[in-house]
Amino acid sequence: MRPIILPLLVLAAAGCATRPPGWTAIESRADEPHLRNIRQLTFGGENAEAYWSWSGDELVFQMRGRNEFLCDQIMTIARDGNDERHVSVQRGRTTCGYWMPGDGRIIFASSHLLGPECPVEPEKPPHVYAWPLLDYDIFSAKPDGSDVVRLTDTPGYDAEATVAPDGTIVFTSVRDGDLDIYTMQADGSGVKRLTDAPGYDGGPFFSWDGKKIVYRCYHPETPEELAKYKELLAKGLVTPSRMDIWIMDADGSNKRKLTNLGKASFGPYLAPDGRRVIFASNWEDPKGREFDLYRVDVETLAIDRITRSPQFDGFPMFSKDGKTLVFCSNRNAAKQGDTNVFLADWVE
Repeated sequence: MRPIILPLLVLAAAGCATRPPGWTAIESRADEPHLRNIRQLTFGGENAEAYWSWSGDELVFQMRGRNEFLCDQIMTIARDGNDERHVSVQRGRTTCGYWMPGDGRIIFASSHLLGPECPVEPEKPPHVYAWPLLDYDIFSAKPDGSDVVRLTDTPGYDAEATVAPDGTIVFTSVRDGDLDIYTMQADGSGVKRLTDAPGYDGGPFFSWDGKKIVYRCYHPETPEELAKYKELLAKGLVTPSRMDIWIMDADGSNKRKLTNLGKASFGPYLAPDGRRVIFASNWEDPKGREFDLYRVDVETLAIDRITRSPQFDGFPMFSKDGKTLVFCSNRNAAKQGDTNVFLADWVE
């Protein structure tokens, strides 16, 4: 489940006459010293949640607005921006694609069993920014979209699935009446609940070694907040305006809060060395509209800012060797609201 990205400012492109086909070089910013050799892989529409294959040769991401499909579909693309392919069932709405170990299958959440149309979103209260919790189940398929296998079969929201090196799947579900994090085996068996505090625990990612899980979290702090949360949850909605980043062991033990920013933080991912977590947040924008990338030190909780472009930057993920960062951004957009996939060499 991804945030609705607000239309923001547009930057001019910086071309590269000798680039290989499939990507465009983007001028680096002096105030983003960790990012060099930035490459834009997609062009136009909304492209988000791009995640590395285990080999590091490809990415899986969700897209809408560049073909005949009206709602999000799961795509793959080579790291040089070539060979874009459609993976997901070409019906309904899909989200949260991720590679299984070995890159022979891809998991994603989809509403297609309910019908070919985009699902109707719950009605939102006036002046409330909320995410819809659609009736998704989790599926796996081969990278060419064949051999689709259903992994979950419970009413309501099952989505936000990612995978450990041993094939264990971690995901978010409302199956027990709240938004909590669960694990299951690659075939959907052996479901285990990892969180149980009232509120939203979701967006989980395993570390590259599979020992830790980082996630986003909102736990209501007053009876009034809890009542409001439950009221929206009953309508199939959740407000993401205040979420922090947490970490726990892969079995759900040793839960620990890493940020306390009072704004919307999401998309955490552990650096390969396990020392720091990169994530997106709007905590330094008084209006809450601009999201940038930040890092938090797992031990000291010190935070440093990674991006400073006046547009949305989110969904960061380090490659397994830590040398390349993939992220999604409104920068260099052809029109307002476009979100694209970018790679950057990481400079420590």
